[in-house]
Amino acid sequence: MTDSPAGTHAGEPHGPGIAQKLNWLRAGVLGANDGIVSTAAVVVGVASATASVGPVLVAGAAALVGGAISMALGEYVSVASQRDSERALIAKEKAELREDPEAELEELAGLYAARGISPETARRVAEELTEHDALRAHLSAELNIDPDDVVSPWHAALASAVAFTLGALLPMLTIMFLPLEARVAGTFVAVLGALALTGYVAAWIGDASRGRAVMRTVLGGALALAATFVVGSLFGTTVA
Repeated sequence: MTDSPAGTHAGEPHGPGIAQKLNWLRAGVLGANDGIVSTAAVVVGVASATASVGPVLVAGAAALVGGAISMALGEYVSVASQRDSERALIAKEKAELREDPEAELEELAGLYAARGISPETARRVAEELTEHDALRAHLSAELNIDPDDVVSPWHAALASAVAFTLGALLPMLTIMFLPLEARVAGTFVAVLGALALTGYVAAWIGDASRGRAVMRTVLGGALALAATFVVGSLFGTTVA
C-alpha cells in the first residue's frame, strides 16, 4: 500500500504520472466504444441485407482494420500536438527564468497574491518555491503543467488501437457464431451490453454520473445500429 502525500485524501489523483495514466485510460475507453459501435453498425447493416456470412465478415474486417488505424493515427496526432505545445511552453519558461529571474519571481509572487494570499506571504512562498525548483513552480502556477508528466502520443495511439480492435471483435464474433435467425438481434443485445460497460468505465474514470454515461452510450449505440439496420434492409433482404 502506497502512502498518500501529507494533507491529501485517499483516492485523489496526486501521484506522479497521473496525466499519462488518465490519457491512455481515456484513449482506451473511447477506442473500445468506437470499435464496438462502428464495427457493429457495419456488420448489422450488411447482415440485414444478406444472409451470407462472407460479406459480413469482409465488411467487418475492413471496418476493424481501417478503424483501428484511423483511431491510432487520430490519437497520435492529437496528443503529439498537445505534447509539442507543452514542450514549447516549458522551453519558453526556461528561457524567461534564465534571462530575467527577478521579473519571474515578481510574476510568481503576483500570481499567488491574485489567489488571495497576502503580498508578504505570496512573496515568501514565491521565494521558497523558486529556491526549491523555479521552473516547476512557474509551470504549475502559470500553466498548470508538470514537466515530469507530459503525455505520450505513443501510449494514447497504442491504447486506442488495441481497445478499438478488442471492441470491434465483439460484434464480429457475435454475428459469426449466432444462428441465422438470431444473428442481428443477438448482436444488438451483446453490443448494447458492452456499450453500457464502456459508459460505466468512462464515468468511473472521470468520476461522473454512471447512470447518465451508460444511458448516453447505450442510446447512441442503439440509434447507430437501428439506422444501419434500416439502410441494409432497404438494399437487401432482411434476415432477422
